[in-house]
Amino acid sequence: MKLPAPITATAAALLLAGLTATACAPQTTDGKATTDEKSGTLRVWLFQEVSNKPKEQAVEQAVAAFEQRNAGAKVEVEYIPVETRAQRVKAAFNDPKSAPDLIEYGNTDTAGYVKDGGLADISAEFAAWDEAKDTDPTARQSVTVGGKVYGAPFFVGIRALYYRTDVFRELGLTPPKTQAELVETAKKIRKARPELYGIAVGGAYTYGAMPFVWAAGGELATARGDSYRAAINSPDALKGIATYTSLFGDDNCPAAKCAQMGGNATVTAFASGKAGMAIGGDFSHAAVEAGTVKGKYAVVPLPGTTPGSIAPAFAGGNNIGVLRSSPRRTLAVDLLKSLTGKETQGRLFDAMGFLPTYTDTRAAAAGRQPFVKPFTDTLAAGAKFVPASPGWGRIDASLVLPTMFQEIVSGRKDAKAAADDAAKKMDAAFAPAG
Repeated sequence: MKLPAPITATAAALLLAGLTATACAPQTTDGKATTDEKSGTLRVWLFQEVSNKPKEQAVEQAVAAFEQRNAGAKVEVEYIPVETRAQRVKAAFNDPKSAPDLIEYGNTDTAGYVKDGGLADISAEFAAWDEAKDTDPTARQSVTVGGKVYGAPFFVGIRALYYRTDVFRELGLTPPKTQAELVETAKKIRKARPELYGIAVGGAYTYGAMPFVWAAGGELATARGDSYRAAINSPDALKGIATYTSLFGDDNCPAAKCAQMGGNATVTAFASGKAGMAIGGDFSHAAVEAGTVKGKYAVVPLPGTTPGSIAPAFAGGNNIGVLRSSPRRTLAVDLLKSLTGKETQGRLFDAMGFLPTYTDTRAAAAGRQPFVKPFTDTLAAGAKFVPASPGWGRIDASLVLPTMFQEIVSGRKDAKAAADDAAKKMDAAFAPAG
């Protein structure tokens, strides 16, 4: 999931809450509701943002429109911390009587939540929804498991290359057009300005590293029937790993300082004036604007391996889904449309910087705020997503990929050995999930 909050990922923030239980309809043994009530109170769990008031205001407008359409229906929204979402959602899945009707969730959580039996299949309603036809294909993929749709995309988070215009001007540099030029430019900055990282990179920054793997033709994993098999140790993936890990060292970002850094730390380094470049999200814009580099930076898409190409970026973001246990499914789906529709996504962009998941709404947002163009260009070039497997949650939580990168940059293992070990751990997670 992002989990960049805006954006995320987020940055990033994600789920919805409300555990004030009202009487629910009888449940079947599999947690699926047996009734579809047309009135009553729907409870929603949404993620709490760092600055939550603008989000609340946009949500209140969506809720008001829903309540006006549906006489006799009311909505209670609870905002919960992202950090507690796993426990709250697990408890809701295990106890349908206390569960909300809708939840916000990170898009990397989709497959796991489907396997747990918590989300309702809304494929038919999504297909019949006129606005859904304009959903970005990658965002649509993030709510799809086994060809079925389990929610609606809420916003998308994408990353690009931030760079210091003052440093580039001083050193006579131009934005890199290939990843090889990126490495070369980073090392030129470090040599001329040793107090700076040429580009801030992190051994724990998985989604900053993956564009290098994808640009080289590598993949995290490949589909094998209903499951996946790790591909992080393939020859192409190893080429991308080699490019990314070459940025760790005294000639750019010393491993002793950078091996443990995650995405937030790299953006913070850039915003505070300690780096010439960084890979950051559209959701990082506010943090950079609040830093010492305000007015002295620009953003371009992260380059690929050939001149003029754009490296595939991870499509982060959040979704909203209806729980299978909801006794008011029809109302819940209608509320989902209000919360994730074009009008609400446009408001959330203006209020929070959340990038819309609809291509036309996103284009209109870019017209209002030119800073998003590098990110929309990156999306248009083709973004990537994680394997749609519940095993991904285990891989992510176990820090399999950060461990691999850290082993390489610290010199504990060579790239092939570290990638082979990571692949074994990934396959062990995919096996029971399949």
